[in-house]
Amino acid sequence: MYSIIVVPPPTTEDETDRAQLRLAPGERLSFGRSGDNDLRIGHDGVSRRAGEITAHGTFWALSNLSSHQTYVVENPEGAGEHIKVAPGRLDAPVPFEFSRIVLPAAGDLLPLEVWAPRHDYVHCEANPAGGTTAPAFSVDRTKRYFAVLAALCEPRLRGDPHAPLPTVDQVVERLRPAWPAASRTSVQWNIDYLAVKLRLKPGPEEADTGPRLNGKKESLVSLALRFDLVREDDLVVLTAPSGRAVR
Repeated sequence: MYSIIVVPPPTTEDETDRAQLRLAPGERLSFGRSGDNDLRIGHDGVSRRAGEITAHGTFWALSNLSSHQTYVVENPEGAGEHIKVAPGRLDAPVPFEFSRIVLPAAGDLLPLEVWAPRHDYVHCEANPAGGTTAPAFSVDRTKRYFAVLAALCEPRLRGDPHAPLPTVDQVVERLRPAWPAASRTSVQWNIDYLAVKLRLKPGPEEADTGPRLNGKKESLVSLALRFDLVREDDLVVLTAPSGRAVR
């Protein structure tokens, strides 16, 4: 059974070389400029033997055989999520379902796509013994605070991982279709509420004599994207009517 699919970069000499390459668990695929690689990348800026991909059951590993160049493996769906594989590193595990190896090549950045569509999940018992585990982050997607969080995350979820976060005024305008009464005060209140709810600052009943939390919006967005509290599918709340505000 194949578990890994490799899509060559568009710089190979023959377009037919771009056919998908499929690897079963345990199989390896070498890539580089030399013709004795499994995948030849005909670019002068690519090492003769640049790297090797090893397929496993539900993930894959990358060996960087370059002596001086770091490779970056991006998650195109992860709002900037990536890992770096240092020169000479062997079998670095890559957990992303969709990945893009970025090969720096004499001023060019060559994308080598790797897909790992196979997923295995544990089958939970219908009625496990003992009490249920409390969720790490409890959010209600029908509440207005979630719409505010989605609006803050939207630029980076739309594919620009380094996009500046929207201002409060921009969030207000973005929420108007679903929340006509949105205002600076209500949006700022919900941002403060999120900071408490997601435990980024103490609640109002706790002593908070320190300085005001800096970068509150940045901290909220970073946490939300890191733990998938907001996904691209959730952006529908910015156009659909939201529930009552949690005030």
